[in-house]
Amino acid sequence: MQRIEHRACFGGWQDVYEHASRTLGCTMRFAVYLPPQAGTQKLPVLYWLSGLTCTEQNFITKAGAQRYAAEHGVILVAPDTSPRGDDVADADGYDLGKGAGFYVNATQAPWAAHYRMYDYVVHEVPALIEANFPATDARAISGHSMGGHGALTVALKNPGRYRSVSAFSPIVAPSQVPWGEKAFGAYLGSDRDAWKHYDAVALIRDASERLPLLVDQGDADEFLNVQLKPELLQAAADAAGHPLTLRLQPGYDHSYYFIASFIGEHIAYHAKALDA
Repeated sequence: MQRIEHRACFGGWQDVYEHASRTLGCTMRFAVYLPPQAGTQKLPVLYWLSGLTCTEQNFITKAGAQRYAAEHGVILVAPDTSPRGDDVADADGYDLGKGAGFYVNATQAPWAAHYRMYDYVVHEVPALIEANFPATDARAISGHSMGGHGALTVALKNPGRYRSVSAFSPIVAPSQVPWGEKAFGAYLGSDRDAWKHYDAVALIRDASERLPLLVDQGDADEFLNVQLKPELLQAAADAAGHPLTLRLQPGYDHSYYFIASFIGEHIAYHAKALDA
């Protein structure tokens, strides 16, 4: 593991590391923000999963999250969104292949050789963080769009592993929208029952842990009615009796301007749960 970026930020350090991933079979990067408190004590960690076309850079350069992480004493970790490298399979378009890992473990060729982003964000990255940084095993998870889908499904599939979860503009039912149908068909094959293992609307029905879900969604989001459909998550949560706070924010779109407007509230929400 090699540090390739090191920048002072709100009294702490915004770093980027490169490492050889055993899970993905390629070289990967992840960003770590260490707030000033990390100089004297171990701190809890908020993992952020980014959306389509993103790398580890988008969140750390656009969200303005470091200010709030420094205020609350929370480490921020933002991995890349897919495997990378010349030997990694790719596809035309922005919604499949590199930059579009969808946080699943692919089972179909040619994707299965490298596209195991679920295992990477659930197991490999936290193991690296907890072994090499002043981090406790108190974890929270959040994300945006494809990453919001990832955060919700990872939390629902791993009871007891995370103390809190939130999402911005998540793809809540990938099995029922074009983005998810394209990616899941390629990565997981034609058996739609296999898709349910990575679909928050499907998972919430049988979730063994009632971890509260916090979701912010802009009502001016250009993808709202076709790709995101938060009403499906609301209906599933209501039917299952699962605690969900779904906030439809007037005037906001799908961009990082939306995330930057509410990231402080999300980090405060996670900090409270992480300190419990």
